[in-house]
Order: sequence, then structure tokens, then C-alpha cells
Amino acid sequence: MFRYIRIPLIVLAFLSVSGSPVFSEPFKPEVLRGEVQVDLEPVYARYADESYPPDIQTTRRRALEESALFYGAMIYGWSFNYDIGEKARGIAEELALEPLGEIPFGDPGLQATDVYLRDTDLCLFTDYRLNDAQQRRMLMWNSGTIRTVQATGYGPLGGPVEGSDWIAIKKTALEDAARAGIRAMLRGSERNRPKEARGFIALTAFPRYWMDAGQWAAAARFRVVLTELVPFGAY
Repeated sequence: MFRYIRIPLIVLAFLSVSGSPVFSEPFKPEVLRGEVQVDLEPVYARYADESYPPDIQTTRRRALEESALFYGAMIYGWSFNYDIGEKARGIAEELALEPLGEIPFGDPGLQATDVYLRDTDLCLFTDYRLNDAQQRRMLMWNSGTIRTVQATGYGPLGGPVEGSDWIAIKKTALEDAARAGIRAMLRGSERNRPKEARGFIALTAFPRYWMDAGQWAAAARFRVVLTELVPFGAY
């Protein structure tokens, strides 16, 4: 009985800490919206040094840090250098991503709005209000000439984590999804397989995470701009 009383109290406390209303304003073009989930009963609670369930401050920070990461990836994206690799030639596959900007934790444009429970997940909606420069970037990313691709990536489960370590673990799976997306796009569009590809990539929306065979899996959709293809003949 205690378990069913405790979870609603966590939700009420979460809203109290966030200082945000339960219902958000209608969507506006200058506002982005996304949803993240934080497990209130994580599988790695069996570790002695992991708080169980996560306290309100930890839950709130994890949700808002994730949101800031994803909004930054939607607005700014990354530049990338992708070496496709080839086992026959002993060339390893490698993706280098360089963020073009970020949304820092505590950015005043980021606000918690709605919150609800789904099983043991606390699900939080957030809004991010774009400034003029960010709106121009979003117009660029949404132009009809930019290709989109969807892919799934994987990363380690990570065990007990705190603060930014949690974000690093989620980012690993997201970056692997970006690698898989770029690879799939090149396979579908390039007749002659290049050695390297360079360009820019950004999220179209918040990714979806789940646990798969002891790993984090992240399904994400990306916008991709190719700026250079390096053929094998150049080496």
C-alpha cells in the first residue's frame, strides 16, 4: 500500500520543486517541446551506492539535463567526420562529433510544464523558448533541401550514476544512433562507397530510450547535411 501512496507524492513534490504549472501554453512556432522519462525504480538500484528511489532533486536534474542536451542537439546539432571503415583494409569505423552549441542546465528558456506517471517512469514535458538567432537556425534545419534519417544506437547501461555521468551514458547511445543514421543514409544514396563523409547533423525531435539486452537503446531521427565525401581512391 505504501508504494502506491509514495509515487503520487513524488510527482507533487517534483512539481513543487520545478515551480512550473501542470499545463503548458498552446504550442507556438518559437517554442520547442519534448518529453523525457526517468525511472523511479531503476534496475541498478541493487547496487548499494545508488539511492532508491531517486530523490526529487536527482530526478528533476536528470530530466532537465536530458532536455537541455536534446534541445541543444535540435537547435545547434553537431559537425561530424565519419570514417566508414572497411575490415578488409583494416580501417576502423569511427565517428567524430563536435557540438555546434549547447543549452546549459538552468537556461531560462527551458521550463518544465506537464508531468505524469507511466508504470515506474516519471514522464516530464518541457518547453524551450527560442530566441531570434535560434529561430533562424531552426528555419535552416527545417528547410526542404535537408535530408532526414532514422536509426537506433546503443550504449552501456552504466550502473549507478550521478549528475552528468547519467547524461554521458544517454549521450553515448544517442551518438551511436547518429553514426548508424549517417551510415544508413550513405548506403542508400551513394553508388560508390566513400571512405569518409563530413557534414552536419541535428536531432529532429527528442529520442526514445529503452533497455535492450543489458544496454541502453536510443531511437532517433536526424537531419543531415553532407558537405564532403572522400573516396577510397584519394588514399
